[in-house]
Amino acid sequence: MPRRSFEDVVVPHLDAAFNYARWLTRNDADAEDVVRDAVARAFRFFSSVRTNNARSWLFTIVRRTWYSRLGEPGNRIPSTEYDELTDRRSDEVLRMDELLMRREQAERVRRAVEQLPMDFREVIVLRELEGLSYKEIATVVDIPIDTVISRLSRARERLIPVLVTVGATGDHK
Repeated sequence: MPRRSFEDVVVPHLDAAFNYARWLTRNDADAEDVVRDAVARAFRFFSSVRTNNARSWLFTIVRRTWYSRLGEPGNRIPSTEYDELTDRRSDEVLRMDELLMRREQAERVRRAVEQLPMDFREVIVLRELEGLSYKEIATVVDIPIDTVISRLSRARERLIPVLVTVGATGDHK
């Protein structure tokens, strides 16, 4: 089997890595820093990769990079809101009222997910937004699959009432 290049293996997953980092950090600037550091680490250790799943391997590095930054003394990274809807590729084909409804729904979901504790938030993002399997999530987060299943279940249980409340009132309680 021919050895693939870093560009072939890792670069296709950079957008997904940034999205995951943005959910962890809750802002674009910190997400960019985390991904930049994670890519540097990935490049450094690329020759030792023994997995065919580059995406979950990169997510694991992104996660570890984020948590190592959090653990540094005096480096508690402040959270700021970001606008997830800056990508306007599909806006041109939508009528204005459909666009506004989608934005409102996306904002409600984003706020609800952000209310989750970090351990629930990261598994729900990896599963529902990034499409990782339970096994891949277990690898990225370094927990048993049973714990992944449990956290996903509890995260979903917490999201449902928040989304129903937010959807009914248009605002958080």
